[in-house]
Amino acid sequence: MREQKTPAELLVGLDVTDDAAVYLVARDVAIVETLDFFPPIVDDAYASGAIGAANAMSDVYAMGGEVLFALNIAAWPEDAPLAQLERVFQGATDKVAEAGGVIAGGHTVLDREPKYGLAVTGRVNPEHMLLKSRLRPGDALWLTKPIGTGVLTTAHKNGALEAADLASAIASMVALNRAAAQAAVDAELHAATDVTGYSLAGHAYEMAERSSVAVRIRGSLVPLLPGARQHAERGISFGGLERNRAYFDDGAKVRFDGVDDALRTLLLDPQTSGGLLVGVPSAHAAAWQRACATRGVLAVEVGAVTAGNAGVIVVS
Repeated sequence: MREQKTPAELLVGLDVTDDAAVYLVARDVAIVETLDFFPPIVDDAYASGAIGAANAMSDVYAMGGEVLFALNIAAWPEDAPLAQLERVFQGATDKVAEAGGVIAGGHTVLDREPKYGLAVTGRVNPEHMLLKSRLRPGDALWLTKPIGTGVLTTAHKNGALEAADLASAIASMVALNRAAAQAAVDAELHAATDVTGYSLAGHAYEMAERSSVAVRIRGSLVPLLPGARQHAERGISFGGLERNRAYFDDGAKVRFDGVDDALRTLLLDPQTSGGLLVGVPSAHAAAWQRACATRGVLAVEVGAVTAGNAGVIVVS
């Protein structure tokens, strides 16, 4: 394949990868572009649409941006009720409206397995972008949502999840990262990512590797969704979790020190529509906490950044 020429306006793309592509259109305005889609992880069609939309828009927030509009991406079985697909679309439409955006079109194909997501267009001030590569030694790491969605939704598929625990997982997944991104921009922060399929430990490693720093996470401080630890303690296995274990849990990328098996599972658990993982320099800590309080963001300090070889150490 012939190598493509990258225009100077493409601030973030294949050469400098991050959570979304960023293209400069004016001195203080850049377009943020991303897409994501996947099979439903809960039975309720409306909730599936809202989760898919929140998850797709999260990459815009991980860059410090705001959502402008989105396009539906859907695959639907020919023999499945169209009324269910309409509920998926309605859940997404309402969630995008909550974000201040609008769904402007899309495309649907026939497939044996339903899938849904969005292509999302947003905007960001290039001077205030949040990037994975901007962690610095001395930064504190803050997390803006509890983890455990992969374990809990797998338990749900197995018919082993309490209704209340499913409801709390859905509430977390449909919650937008908009306020957290706005708080980060308010506090003039520069480093963030969203926690999704690679897990908390995996995304922390991504930030460490891109920033050429070491990260230390205190496992006991990481917030968990209700029921997540109990299901992890019972033992659970699924594709995304096993892939994360195989790739990250090698002692080089991520090393666990004194962490029990259940917490180790949860720190490698692939998340859907997880929170932001944010680097906060000490000089910005007070501003970050004020911004979180003002915008109603429940963030938790879970670790720190140090100089050293790129990698993550998780301690109990």
